[in-house]
Amino acid sequence: MKVTFLGAAQTVTGSCYYFECEGKKFLIDCGMFQGGHAEDELNFEVFPFNPSEIDFMILSHAHIDHSGRIPKLYKDGFRGIIYTTDATVDLCSIMLPDSAHIQESDVEWKNKKRKREGKEELKPLYTIDDAYACLELFSGVKYEQVVEIDSNLRFVLKDAGHMLGSAIVELYITEDRKEYKLVFSGDLGNRNVPILKDPSTIDGCDYLFIESTYGDRLHEDVENKSKRLIKVIYDTISNGGKVIIPSFAVGRTQEILYEIAKELTTGSDEAKLIQSVEIFVDSPLATSASGVYKKHINYFDEEAAEFIKKGIYPLEPKNLKFVRTADESKMLNNYEGSCIIISSSGMCEAGRIRHHLKHNLWKENNTILFVGYQAPNTLGRKLLDGKKKVKIFGEEIEVKAKIEYIEAYSGHADKNGLIKWIDSMKNKPQQVFVVHGEKESQVEFAQELKRNFGFDVHIPARGEFYVIGPEQIVTKDRLFSESPSFVNLSILAQIEDIEDDLNRLKEHIKSASVSPERLNDINSNLEELRYLISLALNDY
Repeated sequence: MKVTFLGAAQTVTGSCYYFECEGKKFLIDCGMFQGGHAEDELNFEVFPFNPSEIDFMILSHAHIDHSGRIPKLYKDGFRGIIYTTDATVDLCSIMLPDSAHIQESDVEWKNKKRKREGKEELKPLYTIDDAYACLELFSGVKYEQVVEIDSNLRFVLKDAGHMLGSAIVELYITEDRKEYKLVFSGDLGNRNVPILKDPSTIDGCDYLFIESTYGDRLHEDVENKSKRLIKVIYDTISNGGKVIIPSFAVGRTQEILYEIAKELTTGSDEAKLIQSVEIFVDSPLATSASGVYKKHINYFDEEAAEFIKKGIYPLEPKNLKFVRTADESKMLNNYEGSCIIISSSGMCEAGRIRHHLKHNLWKENNTILFVGYQAPNTLGRKLLDGKKKVKIFGEEIEVKAKIEYIEAYSGHADKNGLIKWIDSMKNKPQQVFVVHGEKESQVEFAQELKRNFGFDVHIPARGEFYVIGPEQIVTKDRLFSESPSFVNLSILAQIEDIEDDLNRLKEHIKSASVSPERLNDINSNLEELRYLISLALNDY
């Protein structure tokens, strides 16, 4: 069998893995690249396979960096079945048309300028019609249900605990009368998060494909995250300010509402003050997503289920208002007094949140509260990195509001969470592929896996493919080696940093007394860095 890494390889977005085995061609995920202009351009690249020849797809979950190019795949000829959980089917039915609307709106805005300049008009990545059409291909699957494609290929989805309906994929492939078990973690969630159940444990596998978004760090103050959330809100309201929460419309928004609703049941001083102000969810997508959550309460954890038994729906505090129209959203710009505004997108790259930032970043008594991962080059990351001025809609805005970040609300397991999940496997994998992470995170996490388990770990680059057979991995190569349009932009952009790392390590070896353990670590770093540079230079 051959697996090709077409996304989420040395980057956190664009998840897509292409399989060729036993006469079948299929994908796991087909996500959108996010983070900036270079990443956006990758979405328009021609697929390096014929979409009409893809037999089926397995979709791990609904987030756009995993599902966002499915309408393009359909547009280019794909007509196979898309297997995913029933909750993911319902979420994609609102998220993909919403994504298409953004694609069409962005192109319409750009074409107004291009027309004035006499330039050729652009076409959207896909249209709303493409998004609705591809939904006809979706097929809902229950957790733990065995789906047999044929006598040589079957799979099982298990709860990943990352978002409603998110799945770990257990893939069973038989070749030459030998069965291989491959496990894709998808985006693996934290334990003890609001609403969702903990990630399922896995008995074991032969090959593991594991995410590494937080593979180099630990979530801070996890036990007190709800207290920190309430404190930030309470302090800001007490100061007469607004709390602006950039939040992913699906998942994080519902978690934040849950935490607030839970606090309001306590009758505390904080609860009384928060109850006195209005909470606005300014996102049509989040509004629709909340309806999907109501439909799938069977996915909820025990605590959330207990609230429902008591007649309390814990995702809708009494002072909550859903903002549906653009006119209603604009009215919030002139809202007098304190309030809480939760709006998407979570990384501040699009949507109504940018308007709220434009009107509130420059006011000292306001707070911008981030509760999710911010990819490099996004507006959200710039604010977290301490930028004093940012451009929004072409206007330079001074940053005077407080910038807060509660990392523990991330939907991804941290380093310890990932390691504990692997450690729970009775039968450890013989090969591990570290995917879905920034380069620094992946390198550190790979080294951690080698130290803890002695695994043979690989960090595949985009376009790299592996042939898996009886002799474990027998071949690896680059799909895009002769195609300049598929240059690994994330590596090329960091060559100078890598070379600096090499020079520092060499000086360290020359000038310091190095222990055997430290020397082994340095040699491992050198080997990894040289390998990354060689890939980048070959691509270039």
